[in-house]
Amino acid sequence: MEVIHEHVAGLDVHKDSVVACVRIMSGGKAKRECRTFGTTTAELEALRDWITSWECTLVAMEATGVYWLPIWKILLGGAFEMNIANARHIKAVPGRKTDMNDAMWIADLAAYGLIRASFVPDEEFHELRTLTRTRKQLVRDQTSHVQRIQKTLTEANIRLDSVISDIMGVNGRRMIEAMIEGIRDPGKLAALGDRRLKATRKELHDALHGRLTDHHRFLLKLHLDQHDALEKTIRVIDAEVERRIARLDKQAKAVETPLSRLIELLVSIPGVSYLSAITIISEIGSNMSRFPTAGHLIAWAGLCPGQNESAGKRKRSRLRKGAPWLKTMLVQCAWAAKRQKNSYYRAQFYRLQARRGPQKAICAVAASILTAIYHILKDGVPHQDLGIDYFDKRKPEAKVKRLVAQIAKLGFEATLQPIAKAA
Repeated sequence: MEVIHEHVAGLDVHKDSVVACVRIMSGGKAKRECRTFGTTTAELEALRDWITSWECTLVAMEATGVYWLPIWKILLGGAFEMNIANARHIKAVPGRKTDMNDAMWIADLAAYGLIRASFVPDEEFHELRTLTRTRKQLVRDQTSHVQRIQKTLTEANIRLDSVISDIMGVNGRRMIEAMIEGIRDPGKLAALGDRRLKATRKELHDALHGRLTDHHRFLLKLHLDQHDALEKTIRVIDAEVERRIARLDKQAKAVETPLSRLIELLVSIPGVSYLSAITIISEIGSNMSRFPTAGHLIAWAGLCPGQNESAGKRKRSRLRKGAPWLKTMLVQCAWAAKRQKNSYYRAQFYRLQARRGPQKAICAVAASILTAIYHILKDGVPHQDLGIDYFDKRKPEAKVKRLVAQIAKLGFEATLQPIAKAA
């Protein structure tokens, strides 16, 4: 096998140490030198200088949790190319596994060009990605407190969630705050609901008739305060995200499309909200040149099933993990797009659901949305919906063939005769 890089380094990254292996080709033979460094800033700077002294042109390492991030940022200042790899793609042959052997294995793979580089966003988009991920985690925590409030009400035999769809809405929150203040009379609590509620006053009275104790009131106040504190923090993150977007717009070159404009274009896709557009663009960036085709982006996101073929037979295969933060957001957008009338994605979902089931159908819709996102970011054009009747407008021969096949499955033979056109 031909050596592509003669001076390379492989790094085996850990929490408190980095094992480095330099691989140099000399006289047709590979010479290796290994050394262990700490993960403090001074130690990582020493690692960078040591790699530079060997005149390495490529440094490869695997993505290990979050431990690779500070190493990556410090080594970027070196006079060599950086390559971060998925740990699953460079797993060594089992047996005799040590940190030194792992570093040597990574160096060997890098020398022969067998490491596929992973996508790493630049500093600005990485910070934007961190903000959107933190926001999502806070929203999850906020939802947990809503569930705890509902659990506390259930323990008090107050069935508020049975008559109000959103217990943290205007009416539900008004009743919960009244319970915290000490009001236990179900009639007074039911009177706090406005006329827009579908539940009748009798239904509200029966649902609010429970056994609310001081212990329940204490828990309700505790969880409600936590919910409101998280809501305040989420608003602070939203304001910071808006400032980052405005700053990126100012830094954009004249030939580049402003980030705010790209977000507006993504919002034109059915099911993609403003927040979803920011989250998606923070995960994949705005420059699509790093993905040769839309299929490469779909595979990177983990929305493309793997291949499992042996002896000419294709076997079932699951979706890969891919980018979990991006994949979950795209699936949420797909469910929203499926609910929009006169949308191509709605037609695609119901067309696939009958044959493949709802889970595979919604993943296919998410992949279609990501395909549209790829071309929108690459070409800077708004979304063009194909329409809910797209599949009906295709070649009639294909549709006739499909219907005849369905009739044959039912045990009947159909003979088709074209209708003569009127003179």
